[in-house]
Amino acid sequence: MRLSATDAAFLYSETASGPMHISSVFVVEGELTYERFFQHFAQRMHLLPAYKRKIAMVPFNMSHPKWVDDPDFDLSKHLYHHELPAEVSFQEALNFTVDLNEPMLDRSKPLWENHIVTGLPGLTFVLNRTHHCMIDGASGMELAQVMYDFEPDPTPPEAPPQKDVEQPPGQLQLYNEAVQDNLRALSEIRPTDWMPENGKQRELIQRASKVFTDFVTRPAITAPFNRSMVGPKRRADFLRRSFSEIREVRRAFGGTINDVVLTVVSEGMARYLSNHEQKLENKHMRVMCPVNVRTEDLKGALGNQVSAIFPMLPAWPMDPSSRLAAVRTEMENIKSNEDAQAVTLASEAGSGIWPLAMAPTQVVGTSLDPTVWAARFPLPVMPDLGWQPPNVGINFVCTNVPGVQVPLYLAGHKVRDTIGLLILCGNVGFSTTVLSYNKELYINYICEPRLMPDLGALTAASNEAFDELLAAARQHVEELTGT
Repeated sequence: MRLSATDAAFLYSETASGPMHISSVFVVEGELTYERFFQHFAQRMHLLPAYKRKIAMVPFNMSHPKWVDDPDFDLSKHLYHHELPAEVSFQEALNFTVDLNEPMLDRSKPLWENHIVTGLPGLTFVLNRTHHCMIDGASGMELAQVMYDFEPDPTPPEAPPQKDVEQPPGQLQLYNEAVQDNLRALSEIRPTDWMPENGKQRELIQRASKVFTDFVTRPAITAPFNRSMVGPKRRADFLRRSFSEIREVRRAFGGTINDVVLTVVSEGMARYLSNHEQKLENKHMRVMCPVNVRTEDLKGALGNQVSAIFPMLPAWPMDPSSRLAAVRTEMENIKSNEDAQAVTLASEAGSGIWPLAMAPTQVVGTSLDPTVWAARFPLPVMPDLGWQPPNVGINFVCTNVPGVQVPLYLAGHKVRDTIGLLILCGNVGFSTTVLSYNKELYINYICEPRLMPDLGALTAASNEAFDELLAAARQHVEELTGT
């Protein structure tokens, strides 16, 4: 099966400083042994046949890569165990786990790994790394549920009869297939293919043009973490709140769960920026929010089914309830203008990445990879000179991935925390993943520490903003009910 243009783009854009894998850390109770961990995966690998496939690059990149069976698949090359030194803290254990997540995945084998980190009394850290060309956030959560259970001691799934593994095609076959695919695609092109089919599509294309034009006409602030290209190092932090508190705020002020989340994240960021920026009044931050467009028939399937919206939110500190009102207005405008559908249509219309132009990216991940040298010697961070050039990109990504609201178990061990680690690349040195699990909401932050050395300050500011928003919601309800 050949990768789609969207999936292949994550391979083409990968560098040693900006690996393109989606990762999560599951903190489970007790000490999970490597033997039990390995046995658990071995019993279930037949449920994930795609995880035994690797990419086959086409000579000269005449077409996008293909997924092929790995005849040398070895589970031990995907599952790893690490022992922490004695007397480490939770944050030190998390830092160690985040360090494990930094390198690119090995392209010579299926593009995923799992690591367990033991040594912190009473807890085990489980790191999952899967390349973005295989999954998006929604499919990642669906597939994670194959390996995780809703009870501590489930009946092991019955393995089907072993199937023969197909030998991967040779380079000549890959080249011939690519040429045939290209000729077939050329023969099927019609002059009207690039034209909107109806008035609705024309409206959406025009709206997409407006969305992308706004990047230039309405530039965002240049935050400290946008002042240089990211290097390879990462640090992470998170805050955990009761999901009932999120609902309490939503019931009091209206809006959606996502509106409340964006309020907390953006207000925390505004307060963080106020300690680093001189002038924030009337300036805005641009946030990229991925939107899941996965349909029911594609649930459980690999690949990426996402669009995106780009809300512009105030960069100066505000009263949290006023910020929620501003967020709601912005998100309602985006929804009424159908920005997500417009971006999806524009992406589909322009999805014909010319694979041949991406041929130089085939050296990434090899001994000839020039991005490795760039990662070893990252560009210096631009100092704050009191003026920054307009930012015609985004400031950060905020993705909200719904999870299950009951406990999960891994090989009999209850999952306590779920921590998402998002991709950083280009000059986007900070992003956030929001996950819900077992009636709690996790707001997970990841940064490049050269660009953002004080991540804990943002976590504290976000927690403070949430406390104020919750207090305002309760006061608002009291005023309405007279209690």
